[in-house]
Amino acid sequence: MEAVRSTCNKYEYLLFDMDDTLYPLSLGINMACRKNIEEYMLHHMHIEESEVPRMCLELYKEYGTTMAGLKKLGYEFDNDEFHAYVHGRLPYELLKPDPVLHNLLLSMPQQKIIFTNADEAHVAQVLSRLGLEDCFQGVICFETLNPHVKPVESIDGVIEELTQDATDTKKNESLSFKTQILCKPSLEAMEAAIHITNVDPKKTVNTENTYLTYFV
Repeated sequence: MEAVRSTCNKYEYLLFDMDDTLYPLSLGINMACRKNIEEYMLHHMHIEESEVPRMCLELYKEYGTTMAGLKKLGYEFDNDEFHAYVHGRLPYELLKPDPVLHNLLLSMPQQKIIFTNADEAHVAQVLSRLGLEDCFQGVICFETLNPHVKPVESIDGVIEELTQDATDTKKNESLSFKTQILCKPSLEAMEAAIHITNVDPKKTVNTENTYLTYFV
């Protein structure tokens, strides 16, 4: 634990992945999510059932998320509808408050920021269920990396209005179906995160799929 603290003290910013990082993979949230994605592909996109599991995994590995891969292949669907189906049906009751992790995070002097491909509603559910809402100074999520015409909260809590005229608004709504998705682990997503948070990349650590209480 002291070795971890010593390493962290060299940095000013910590970017935390959320799923399978703030809670263990063994809870089964990840598998439930994959099941929901596969069901969406089968029932809403009418992809051949025998192809769904292989396609789901291969797109995830190649593009960072299955959703991004589906968009890249030209499938059209609403982003919010997809997230509501995939995350809105997860067994969130499996997530319990984690006071040990809460205290660990608060003991770290660095600015801590969630950096996830998930949507903001999922982030809110996970942080609330784990009791970690007060542990992070900012959130970078799907809506941050792929903004629509609505407010986006910056790292310091300032609301930045993304305004466009009526023509751009209509165009933006269409993009919800067709635009390629920006997501981790692409270099573009990392650069966007650095730009959005205005952190010094040389003083920043990015955690990815490493269950944090392993270090306690």
